[in-house]
Amino acid sequence: MSVKMSTSSPEAVKKLLENMQADLRSLSMECKKKFPPVKEAAESGIVKIKTIAARNTDILAALKENSSEVVQPFLMGCGTKEPKITQLCLAAIQRLMSHEVVSEAAAGNIINMLWQLMENGLEELKLLQTVLVLLTTNTIVHDEVLSKAIVLCFRLHFTKDNITNNTAAATVRQVVTVVFERMVAEDEKFKGLTEEPPAVQGNSNRRSVSTLRPSAKDAYMLFQDLCQLVNADAPYWLVGMTEMTRTFGLELLESVLNDFPEVFLQHQEFSFLLKERVCPLVIKLFSPNIKFRQGCGSSASSPAPVEKPYFPICMRLLRVVSVLIKHFYSLLVTECEIFLSLLVKFLDGEKPQWLRAVAVESVHRLCVQPHLLRSFCQSYDMKQHSTKVFRDIVNALGSFIQSLFILPSAGNTSSTSTPAGGSVSASQGSAQGGPGAAGAGGGLITQAAFEYRGTWIPLMNVSVQGSAKATYLEMLDKVEPPSIPEGYAMSVAFSALLDLVRGITSLIERELSKQEQEAAMREEAEPVSPPQRCFAVAHEVWEEMVNACWCGLLAALSLLLDASTDEAATENILKAELSMASLCGRLGLVTPRDAFITAICKASLPPHYALTILSSNTANLSNKAKNIQCMRTLLNLAHCHGGYLGTSWQLVLATLQHLVWILGLKPSVGGVLKPGRAVEGPSTVLTTAVMTDLPVISNILSRLFESSQYLDDVSLHHLINALCSLSMEAMEMAYGNNKEPSLFAVAKLLETGLVNMDRIEILWRPLTAHLLEVCQHPNARMREWGAEAITSLIKAGLSFKHDPPLSQNQRLQLLLLNPLKELSNVLHADIRQKQLECVLQILQNQGDTLGPGWPLVLGVIGAIRNDQGESLIRTAFQCLQLVVTDFLPTMPCMCLQIVVDVAGSFGLQNQELNISLTSIGLLWNISDYFFQRGEAITEELEREEAVLLRQAQDKGEPLHRPFHPAPPFDCLWLCLYAKLGELCVDPRPAVRKSAGQTMFSTIAAHGTLLQPPTWNIVVWKVLFHLLDCVRKSSTTADKEKIESGGGNILIHHSRDTAEKQWAETWVLTLAGVARIFNTRRYLLQQLGDFFKAWEVLLDHIQSAALSKNNEVSLAALKSFQEILQLVTPIKDTDKLDALAMDVPPVLMESLQVSGPGRPLVRSDSLAERLAQRYGAQPSLPPPGEELDDSALWWSAWNTWYRIGTECTRPPSGGTDKLVFVPSQPFLTALIQIFPALYQHIAGGFSMEDLKKLGVILHGAVSVPISSDSSPFILPSYTEAVLTSLQEAVLTALDVLQKAICVGSENLQVMYPAIFEQLLLFVEFSCKPPQYGKMETKHVANAKYNQAEWVALNYVPFAEQSLEVVVDLYHKTACHKAVINEKVLQNIIKTLRIPLGLKYACPAESTWKLAVSSLLKVLSIGLPVARQQASSGKFDTMWPELANAFEDFLFTKSTPPDNLSIQEFQRNEAVDVQVVQLISTEILPFANFIPKEFVGRIMSMLNKGSIHSQSSSFTEAEMDIRMREEFSKVCFETLLQFSFSNKVSTPQEGYISRMALSVLLQRAQDVLRRYVEDQRLSGRCPLPRQQVTEIIFVLKAISTLMDSLKKTQPENVDGNVWVQVIALYPTLVECITCSSPEVSSALKDALGPFKDFMQPPVSKVQNGES
Repeated sequence: MSVKMSTSSPEAVKKLLENMQADLRSLSMECKKKFPPVKEAAESGIVKIKTIAARNTDILAALKENSSEVVQPFLMGCGTKEPKITQLCLAAIQRLMSHEVVSEAAAGNIINMLWQLMENGLEELKLLQTVLVLLTTNTIVHDEVLSKAIVLCFRLHFTKDNITNNTAAATVRQVVTVVFERMVAEDEKFKGLTEEPPAVQGNSNRRSVSTLRPSAKDAYMLFQDLCQLVNADAPYWLVGMTEMTRTFGLELLESVLNDFPEVFLQHQEFSFLLKERVCPLVIKLFSPNIKFRQGCGSSASSPAPVEKPYFPICMRLLRVVSVLIKHFYSLLVTECEIFLSLLVKFLDGEKPQWLRAVAVESVHRLCVQPHLLRSFCQSYDMKQHSTKVFRDIVNALGSFIQSLFILPSAGNTSSTSTPAGGSVSASQGSAQGGPGAAGAGGGLITQAAFEYRGTWIPLMNVSVQGSAKATYLEMLDKVEPPSIPEGYAMSVAFSALLDLVRGITSLIERELSKQEQEAAMREEAEPVSPPQRCFAVAHEVWEEMVNACWCGLLAALSLLLDASTDEAATENILKAELSMASLCGRLGLVTPRDAFITAICKASLPPHYALTILSSNTANLSNKAKNIQCMRTLLNLAHCHGGYLGTSWQLVLATLQHLVWILGLKPSVGGVLKPGRAVEGPSTVLTTAVMTDLPVISNILSRLFESSQYLDDVSLHHLINALCSLSMEAMEMAYGNNKEPSLFAVAKLLETGLVNMDRIEILWRPLTAHLLEVCQHPNARMREWGAEAITSLIKAGLSFKHDPPLSQNQRLQLLLLNPLKELSNVLHADIRQKQLECVLQILQNQGDTLGPGWPLVLGVIGAIRNDQGESLIRTAFQCLQLVVTDFLPTMPCMCLQIVVDVAGSFGLQNQELNISLTSIGLLWNISDYFFQRGEAITEELEREEAVLLRQAQDKGEPLHRPFHPAPPFDCLWLCLYAKLGELCVDPRPAVRKSAGQTMFSTIAAHGTLLQPPTWNIVVWKVLFHLLDCVRKSSTTADKEKIESGGGNILIHHSRDTAEKQWAETWVLTLAGVARIFNTRRYLLQQLGDFFKAWEVLLDHIQSAALSKNNEVSLAALKSFQEILQLVTPIKDTDKLDALAMDVPPVLMESLQVSGPGRPLVRSDSLAERLAQRYGAQPSLPPPGEELDDSALWWSAWNTWYRIGTECTRPPSGGTDKLVFVPSQPFLTALIQIFPALYQHIAGGFSMEDLKKLGVILHGAVSVPISSDSSPFILPSYTEAVLTSLQEAVLTALDVLQKAICVGSENLQVMYPAIFEQLLLFVEFSCKPPQYGKMETKHVANAKYNQAEWVALNYVPFAEQSLEVVVDLYHKTACHKAVINEKVLQNIIKTLRIPLGLKYACPAESTWKLAVSSLLKVLSIGLPVARQQASSGKFDTMWPELANAFEDFLFTKSTPPDNLSIQEFQRNEAVDVQVVQLISTEILPFANFIPKEFVGRIMSMLNKGSIHSQSSSFTEAEMDIRMREEFSKVCFETLLQFSFSNKVSTPQEGYISRMALSVLLQRAQDVLRRYVEDQRLSGRCPLPRQQVTEIIFVLKAISTLMDSLKKTQPENVDGNVWVQVIALYPTLVECITCSSPEVSSALKDALGPFKDFMQPPVSKVQNGES
């Protein structure tokens, strides 16, 4: 349009006119001389122009109308053949043409004129230019004119002048193009109009094609003639052609076909030409090439010599074929099949090198057109009976490449490898300017090349990727076949292969993606729609394409990869394999996919992977680098196309595993592989180059598995399955083989799991199931990583922010935790250790959110076994401690029971004592927690219980729960108690002790929270069950001595046998149960079977008390005491609070100490609230109704009696057997129980019971002490102290007698029995009791070590008993029973024993006490006896009493020699006291007393008064030992009695009179004898005895005198006076004695006589004065 503007604007027109006029002027000037006609014409032309310009407004149109005339002068000018004129005219004509003012006629004329010039050979270049201008500026030239113009150009092409030829050739090309462009323009113009249907193609007339429009017709004729010419036939339209070359014709054909394909596709006429003319022509021209085989030439047999292929034709034909295939494939399906087959044939090794080179270039051209390739596939490969063209092309390329390695190219005869970088056929290369020629000096640059089995082929840079830039197809100027540089064909084939792969893959992938998008969009629009048909068809095509080409491609690529020595080439090959693999994967073609992947995998590993080849040649190193390159590709494949790998993950991962092994990568945290220390094996000589790649590779490896998060679920499953089976292989390998196992798979499973946490559910089961198997592997390293993986995954899973969160997705949480539980089944300790560390971390990080996961976690913690070793148990225990200290409030209450069980199981494990003990502490803490959170726990548990009940009912099953009928909260406590109960019978004493203490403390502290019915279970199932177990274990425990407590712990002798250790447990348990019975009595009595329980408890106490272990037996009694100190329950309702916390304050305090360092909260409120919840008001008895306890107490009394009887029964048989003798403390305790017990049974306590009691008391006191403990119990012999046992016995009796004292009348009949018992004890002072047939020795004469048993010193006890007797008698002397039962007589009878023994008593104090007691008793008893004299109840007592006096006063035992004088005097004083008693208490009342008794008393007094000395006295002591004082008192008493006026009977008087006369008679005798002896002895002193005797007599006389003085005169018998007075002379005779003592006594005796010296009074005798 711009041209139009510029040529039609007024200025341009004006200029044109001016120029034309100027041209005509010039012409007329030039022709003025030689050619006048021309001049004239020119001048008339000027005029003509001027007139046109003047007349017309549209000057250009007018000019065109008259163009024939306007042009005429110039044509004439050309006719002159004068160069200068001709040039001027041609220029003018061109100017006219360019302004389009030439009409058709004028144009014809111009062409004719040009033709003449051409024939004359004038201005050839100018001619060509003019033709070109003519044809390009307008479309007026048609048909013959046009053909003539074209022929003109052709003719000029074949001139001798090179420049003209070339210009003409160019013009011809342009003109041909113009012809077709016109047709295209014409079509454009008519495009909008309706096209009349083209007539049926007729073959009759080829020249006139009636249906075509003008321009189209020209084009048709021209094309048809070109074909004719190439076929060496005459043209139909281009008349006047003289010569033509095939090469030029082919070039023209090619350019038309290439530039105007639509012409042939839109017009049937042209299509017809293609089919009918072009194709047969091409096939015909190809024939020489097809038949020719290099090297055989013409054989003799063939009739005609075979025409040799001609490079220029052949090359052009191939170009034409390329165009045909490219543009007209759809029209020429069959023909193209033939062409393609031909092409494939040209690649044969037998064809000339140049032919193969151009063929391979042609194939390359096809390869860069993927759409075309797809069409081939659709049209041939997918049709049934057709050649598989596409497959053949690919295979041919492959074979071609293989053949290059096998057949050394003709150009390069040497098949040995040229040193890299050497100038390869440099001369050839340089000569042709071939692209492969390396400069001769480039020795340092390693040339890219392929090397295979010694064949070395350099690689040239032949084309840019994706475009087939040919070298030899473009050599249009060459006539001779060029020599092909080595490696050229290979390079092109290589490029073709790469482009083919690139094209196909990108094409299919593009369409696939498009399809997927459409599908996605459609799905959004209408979710449920069937997949469309066209997709399926497309898929079929793609699959067919891949199926057709993969084998060939793989073969070729693998070979090239093997041979490649250039990194870039390798990279390209790998890329191709990678994209094919990915494509196959996307299309779901498993076999080809796996094949490509296998190829990459193979290439990734060193060629002789299994053998360690450490050759240092360069190839090897490059190989290593190449392996790494392949490896990177493999990683890339997995990374970018993991989704399509499916089952080939197996291959990929297996290879990666080898790589990891070769590179010595080791797994680290999270499964990432890091370079470890180099391992033995092929990797030892990793080059430094490789080492630098290491981090990169390990990085890619990591990224690869990270990218698994982008895989879809199915692909992810493929990946996991592959990893699992790879891991299975690794496990198989690691069996029985101590080499480092491959941890690759495990590490990568972990990594994959970690990055796919957001959808962990879909892969969790297969993943963990496999890892659990790994954890059981015998190889430690393998196991360890299995565990590492599984625990890391679990931790990550729990801490991952899932959506919805885990707290709302219970199922997922349990799924995540389940493998943790499964790990408990693994027997390897290292795995359990990992598991527990994991639990610890989970607790620390997610403990608060575990919720429903708790049972699992606790199960893991509790899955401990004794064969697991300490450290495991310690770790597990740490977890438990953490749970108990931090997490009890956050876990569901249902789990609390599990916590209790788990804590219990730690207590029971026997690996680590400290843990057992600490776990018992934890149980205490747990109980504390239950206590503090009681209400909340109760509520939650009941909610859960309700749910469970419903579920159970729905299923029609009963609810399974331990201790079911009890409320859930109580069950929790029961579980706790049951656990502690188990621990209480643990084999280890320390555990038992701790558990026992904790259990009883807990029950004491928190028992109130239980509902009353639950107590039933506590008592029977927990407490009694425990007691049974302990009793059984204790009685069967081993008596062997335990040397030491393991390690170097020393054991105290009191615990050095199992039996002794169990004893301690028994003690603790029994005490605990008893305490509960004591403190919880009120509660327990509400239970129906309390009496039964009480009986059972007593039975336990009894069996413990009778056990042969002092510790147990003693403790049993302590427990017995405890349960007896019970109070009868309070009845006031206001005391409810106190009841709720039924613990006496004392106990409260002790409990505060017993719990591990925490004060007890008074639980009133909580217990009450719980009680209200269960509606159980503590049921109080109705007022006035006492709880009937008597049965309990009598049951207790029977138990006490049985214990007492059993333990005090002396052993039967000889002393040879080892006998068990109960210890003193035990007996003491036993007896001490009685007072407490008696309080409760006093009401019904009978004589029978008293007898039973007596037997036991007596038995207890009789038990001897073992010699080794005697020093601790016995007082030293000199001390008079009671043992505690004896005290207890006395206390028991004391309690009894006090009770009787305040008791009713009928109780008092028991007094005599008590006296009897006490008197028995009194006897012990003189004859200790026997204990069976055991020999006991007395301490005094027993060295401790000689006697096994030592009798107690019973003296203090007997004496104490005696005091009690006296005291009691003091109170009870007047009681009927005491009188009736002759108690006084019994007392006297008993006292007679020590009194009779006197000095022979074991202890001196005994007889002294006996005397004083006797005196006391008599002072009380005698008045009673006198009162009762008439009843005769005391008749038998008097003789006893007389005997007692006699035995004591005139004892048969002699005083010990060492008795001091003072002592003797004191003893004498005692005797005197007795006589005084007689004188005050008996003699005055003689008339109430039996005569015989009085008589005996008198004779005793008599005997006392005339006591003769014993012969054993020394002189000095004589006067003392004579018991003068005693005799004096006796005598005085006698006298007093004699002179008393109360003598009731003559008999008494007679006795006393007799006694007096005997005494006086004896005095007379003694005095006389003394005087006599005195006289005879002269100066010698008399013997001491005699002196003493005389003194005594003198004293007696003075006493008598005193008595007489005091007595009433009428009471004195006259006879006595006679005798007394008769003494006087004798006394006077004694005055002469020399002894001063006698003298003083004499003085005393004579003195009183003065009272009687008085004048006698006259008295009347017998009534007379």
